[in-house]
Amino acid sequence: MGDVMIVTGGGRGIGRATCLRAAAAGYDVVVNWAHDRSAAESATERCTEFGVQAVAVQADVADESAVTAMFEEAARLGSLRVLVNNAGIVQPQQRFDEMTVDRWRKMLDVNVIGAFTCAREAVRRMSTRHGGAGGAIVNVSSAAAYLGSPGEYVDYAASKAAIDTMTIGLGKELAEEGVRVNAVRPGVVTTEIHASGGEPGRANRVAPTVPMKRPGDPDEVAAAIMWLASAEASYITGTTLDCSGGR
Repeated sequence: MGDVMIVTGGGRGIGRATCLRAAAAGYDVVVNWAHDRSAAESATERCTEFGVQAVAVQADVADESAVTAMFEEAARLGSLRVLVNNAGIVQPQQRFDEMTVDRWRKMLDVNVIGAFTCAREAVRRMSTRHGGAGGAIVNVSSAAAYLGSPGEYVDYAASKAAIDTMTIGLGKELAEEGVRVNAVRPGVVTTEIHASGGEPGRANRVAPTVPMKRPGDPDEVAAAIMWLASAEASYITGTTLDCSGGR
């Protein structure tokens, strides 16, 4: 059995691009999905074309028992070496004073508690403290964490700021246990997440505010994720890499 990478939200966008790069690098891949089975199965099929094992596993990361079951499924493929905490949601663009507590709870359940739960399960399997062989966690944050997303997604921005802080603390906590923890902060990227917020064309609208004057491509972010997961980043932990075109 080989080295395994779990990519949450692996069926589309940045997650899909990461799965394909992982498979090309020789990882067996767990393509996590919550709602879009066909996208996850398509990504899984593409991964197997690289001659590796790949499996699509349904799990809402906000559901602790589902996350645990996903990690158990991953163990059937081989030894977990990388977790990419990519799953996340936005909700319709809204002013902060129009938002509801239910909206905030859903946002934090998926974007924060979901990422925390997945990271915890990865640590329990990878840390030398628990008998593991080490590994890497790469969290997918967002430039929204420092921009704030006023008038659109203040709650999303805050959830990603929590991921940045977790990355720092957990990276230091695990530094002597063979597990590196880093994050990538994408800027405006052409993915389906903008449609979830009610504006499918948002990436192109915002592009003029990016110093490079264009939105990013999911594969550009996936390249950064894979570098942080690789041995080339062996002396890097607790760090967040901006991948935002200079924004």
